[in-house]
Amino acid sequence: MTAMTGFLHHGGPPAPSPEEMVAIARILHEEAGIVLHPSKSSMVQSRLAKRLRKLSLDGYGDYIALVNTADGQDERRRMISALTTNVSHFFREAHHFDLLRSTVLPPLIERAKAGGRVRLWSAGCSNGQEPWSMTMVIRDLLPEAHRFDLRILATDIDPEVLARAERGVYPAGALEGLDAGLVARHFRRDPDGHGICDEARALLRFRELNLHGPWPMRGTFDVIFCRNVVIYFDAPAQARLWHRFAGALAPGGTLCVGHSERVPVAPTLPFVTAGITSYRRTEAPLPRREDH
Repeated sequence: MTAMTGFLHHGGPPAPSPEEMVAIARILHEEAGIVLHPSKSSMVQSRLAKRLRKLSLDGYGDYIALVNTADGQDERRRMISALTTNVSHFFREAHHFDLLRSTVLPPLIERAKAGGRVRLWSAGCSNGQEPWSMTMVIRDLLPEAHRFDLRILATDIDPEVLARAERGVYPAGALEGLDAGLVARHFRRDPDGHGICDEARALLRFRELNLHGPWPMRGTFDVIFCRNVVIYFDAPAQARLWHRFAGALAPGGTLCVGHSERVPVAPTLPFVTAGITSYRRTEAPLPRREDH
């Protein structure tokens, strides 16, 4: 029993020690590529306290030991989920959806109507409001989109938030500010609030995915949204991800990132600026990289 014994009866654990923060940060970086600053100890305390209580553990040392064992891998996933920030709302950073509506989607929709394949990816989809917003833009341009080979993949590292996203049911407060006509077209009443309509659901597939692990998807994407995700990674991890996104995008495809993120427009990357924090994959061959 550690010196932490008894905290369960006195309101929870104190903040982790500097040594424990180093160990937790190492796990988070190895698993998800996320950089955890030592100043975030109070955040770690608040988010992991529930897990320690659930497991009747007396301290972070016991918890770290558990998630480093073969039997603790499920809990390791729960740890990553607890420490991952999931913040979103419908049509967040509206300029990206304006770009989709005005410039990016019209030729893709024509391709789909002619029998072609169109694919979009919401990488780091959080609670689902981003990819569901994408479906609304598509359906307003092509109401019968579900009848064509046009699909959106939504992925996230957090299986719990992914399950909520896939359910697609949101309280009335989450729809505040949305046009009443848009709500009527894309939502149906649900006992728990408002649920995404079946026609929109047919466009979207949810999958658990660690961006720093293998990508099992076949084929390329025409649009990738990865917004307010890469900002949590260190510079080497960001660089690897930009190159992987370039490889996953079809020539001419569009990448949208968060308001605090920038993709380097450099000879080593086949991107040109296409709008506010938006980039277009050029027709140029992808430069070869050892870690691509």
